[in-house]
Amino acid sequence: MQNKYQLLGITAMTAALVLLFSGLVLGLVGFNLPITAAQARDAAAQTESTMPRSITVIGEGRVKAKPDIAQAGIGVEIVGSDVKQASSDAAAAMENLLAALKAQGVAENDIQTSYYNVWVERPYNPDGSQSTEVIYHVSNTVQVTIRDLSKVTTILGAAIEAGANTINSVNFNLADPAELEVQARQEAVENAKATAEELAALNGVTLGEVTSVSEVITAQPLYLSTASYAAEGIGGGAAGPLSPGEVEVTVQLQVSYAIQ
Repeated sequence: MQNKYQLLGITAMTAALVLLFSGLVLGLVGFNLPITAAQARDAAAQTESTMPRSITVIGEGRVKAKPDIAQAGIGVEIVGSDVKQASSDAAAAMENLLAALKAQGVAENDIQTSYYNVWVERPYNPDGSQSTEVIYHVSNTVQVTIRDLSKVTTILGAAIEAGANTINSVNFNLADPAELEVQARQEAVENAKATAEELAALNGVTLGEVTSVSEVITAQPLYLSTASYAAEGIGGGAAGPLSPGEVEVTVQLQVSYAIQ
């Protein structure tokens, strides 16, 4: 009986040691132990097999057209030693300017104040010391939309004659570019497909269906060509010749295609 109990004790101890050893092995497996290069390749291959194969490109479409509106910042700047007087003179000059613009057919809705500023200048004497003189600058500028391009220089000339002494940011644009944007998107789709097909051929694969499309939103500058625009303005073309050229609308699309 004693030998029997001893045998059972040895067996139980052996089983406990086996369980303990198994627990240690499982615990070690749970740690981030280094893996072999073969194991890493197998894991990467398994990951790649589950990822969709695709080609992603950026397609671009560009459409040009003649502009149908012009926009300009037109204003007055009055300089004086008394801020109240300078402000009053600036207000009177702006009233004359607005009257001249409306007389040329510019609608009130196409005139919007874009800048008003009053600042003080304290000049320096020739010896470098600051003068006690105080000079006030009062500026008032309106953004004007001109919808008849044949009258651009005429309107600018009339503004100059009415007292405008600051004209800046004259540019030509489209009142509604939506139609051109549709055309540009169509060209972008065609451009994207052509590029994707080229990449597929270079890599010996077949292009599949479109899996995703998104528009790339970027600032779209307007390009002016060098086309001449000779217009007769008041006072012998006081505003000078301007070139509306062409407006270019650019659209970019990011398109992904499946690889068959």
